[in-house]
Amino acid sequence: MHSNWRQNLTRFIEQPKIERFIVGLIVINAITLGMETSASITAQFGGMLKILDGIILSIFVVEIALRITGKGLSFFRDPWSLFDFTVVAIALVPAGSDYAVLRALRVLRVLRLLSMVPQMRKVVSALLSAIPGLSSIFLVLILIFYVFAVMATNMFAATHGEWFGTIGRSMYSLFQIMTLESWSMGIVRPIMETYPYAWIFFIPFILVATFTMLNLFIAVIVNAMQSQTEHETEATIAAVDRASERVDNHLHNDISRIENELRRIRELLEKK
Repeated sequence: MHSNWRQNLTRFIEQPKIERFIVGLIVINAITLGMETSASITAQFGGMLKILDGIILSIFVVEIALRITGKGLSFFRDPWSLFDFTVVAIALVPAGSDYAVLRALRVLRVLRLLSMVPQMRKVVSALLSAIPGLSSIFLVLILIFYVFAVMATNMFAATHGEWFGTIGRSMYSLFQIMTLESWSMGIVRPIMETYPYAWIFFIPFILVATFTMLNLFIAVIVNAMQSQTEHETEATIAAVDRASERVDNHLHNDISRIENELRRIRELLEKK
């Protein structure tokens, strides 16, 4: 009886209309949090915004409490549920406490959209599954940066120390070049006034670090999303197959029962 009560509570809180209502509150809360950053709006509607924020937060707390009550300890074994619990708990930190800076993190409540909207949840899951591949590419990129930074420091430190005087400055300058932010007029062309053939160093770096590595990052993420889609498709097909098998078994049992009934009827008719 107790288990049925919890299951009914979980089914109630997970109803599509309840989830849509929570998503709507998250969007409204995101708008109000943005409005609070405006001094003029806060001066005119600050009290109303705080009241609305408190009401929405109270609803979030009640929703989390109902989910914990319905699911019990299994709530804390679900990463998405833990995420929801954390972002709501951060917003409950008292403004006057030593951790008042955490109040600024209440905007993280907006990120609950990631757990409430299935399409967003799929994207985040794909990104998380791509982390091992992305980590390998990141290490390769760091190695490339280090090699080019050592070369740039040795070649350009004497005349352009503000950009390449140390390994750290060289890596930062190369990062700026990789992002293509003022790389030509800001860094490379001034260097070419002293070293006319400096482009032979920078162009290959851009081709490798910017275009090749960026495409590798995109390829890993796309592959992860495709793999997740294939996994979900396989799971759906498997579920359909299991359902079809159950239906076939029921049909087979029904047909066997009907055949037995007909056989008994035939036997009774033959005896008469």
